[in-house]
Amino acid sequence: MLFNSYEFLFLLLPIILIGYYLVLPKVWRHGWLVICSYVFYGWWDYRYCGLLLLATCIDYVAGGRIAATDDPKKKKRWLWVSVCSDLSMLGFFKYYDLGAGTVNTIAQWVGADSGLPMLHLLLPVGISFYTFQAMSYSIDIYRGHARPARSFIDFACYVSLFPQLVAGPIVRYHELDSQLRQHSHTWAKAGAGITLFVLGLSKKVLLADAVAPMADWGFSQAVIGFAGAWTSLLAYTLQIYFDFSGYSDMAVGLGLMLGFRFPQNFNSPYKSASVTEFWQRWHISLSSWLRDYLYIPLGGNRKGAVRTYINLFLTMLLGGLWHGASWTFMLWGAYHGSLLALERMHGRQGFGWRLPRPLQVAGTFVLVMFGWLLFRAGSLQGFAQMAKGLLGLHGWGGAYPLADAGALNWVALVFCTGMVFVAKNSWEVRWQPRWRLAIGLVLLFLLCVATFLVNTSSPFLYFQF
Repeated sequence: MLFNSYEFLFLLLPIILIGYYLVLPKVWRHGWLVICSYVFYGWWDYRYCGLLLLATCIDYVAGGRIAATDDPKKKKRWLWVSVCSDLSMLGFFKYYDLGAGTVNTIAQWVGADSGLPMLHLLLPVGISFYTFQAMSYSIDIYRGHARPARSFIDFACYVSLFPQLVAGPIVRYHELDSQLRQHSHTWAKAGAGITLFVLGLSKKVLLADAVAPMADWGFSQAVIGFAGAWTSLLAYTLQIYFDFSGYSDMAVGLGLMLGFRFPQNFNSPYKSASVTEFWQRWHISLSSWLRDYLYIPLGGNRKGAVRTYINLFLTMLLGGLWHGASWTFMLWGAYHGSLLALERMHGRQGFGWRLPRPLQVAGTFVLVMFGWLLFRAGSLQGFAQMAKGLLGLHGWGGAYPLADAGALNWVALVFCTGMVFVAKNSWEVRWQPRWRLAIGLVLLFLLCVATFLVNTSSPFLYFQF
């Protein structure tokens, strides 16, 4: 089910809120959220609810056993049970075909026949997110950063909580532990939640979907000129930001409506003056997860400069692989890992650190755009064709057409470009009980709903990861 759909906005969400606040006693609220979250998740394919439940059960038992024993060996054994089971599920569904295809190709090169079957598995929505969340439970308990959940229902509520179940932000258990035990419900929280939700919905429906046709057009061309390549890549750069940050805002807003506070996931990333700063502002929950559970255990910056550069590279390489089973995602991770390592050599400063900040921001933005080319291309061949267009090797013309709705897409492109560099982000918009803000939010919401009548609801980009 999509947040930007009639089924969610006018059916499931009202049912959830009515049951949560008006019908059920407080002690049943978490159970109600578990049921509703499974309905939300099962809307795509009910069969994968069993996979979500299996991960929940394994990690709940493992976390409890880790907390119950003082034996370091038993603690580590149960930690491995949790981590290996989560990574096995993620690896099988997400990476089996990539691995099998790679083995078959190598076998063909050397004249052998591996015969590994290609399963073409349907990727369970959100598996990359909820496996990382479930893993954090046993890891946090093992490290002494969290207590075991009060009950299985509380833990199931944490893993399946529908606002951030399928596309984040990645909420670690210790961040939600105390809130699951006791959290407040106030009009201020509800008002802030509604504000973030409507702003996030507007980002997705009115901005991301408005520039999406320009990105799709460019990446679908067999041959594309300089102007078309750059405008399409810019469109995708804007689309993925407004799409994903819009989802995160909606998730945080829904959490606030239910009394939960989730962490901020975006902080105006395109205003960054270096790639290092970009990763402090982009997908913050993933960046911090990789830092705390991968980069630091690898040694972080504690084992000398060379090892630090290697750790940065490996962390980003695996971060790229987390996004999808494709060599282009791995290259995207390797690209960012290399940039981070090079910046670390310069004391975390950007490559244009001697320039005025506006020029540093512009340079960083172009570097990030090149990364999005790998991210969006889908194949090395597609990447090569678009790269040739960016370099002008296919001519200088061929921009996105102005016919039909093209002019509106161009207007949206210019508007969104200005927004990412000048406007405040959603978290800087403070909710206050004023009629002017309320009327503005109502008008934005109605405009989004009216847009549903014209355009079919489109899924969020990060659902595929």
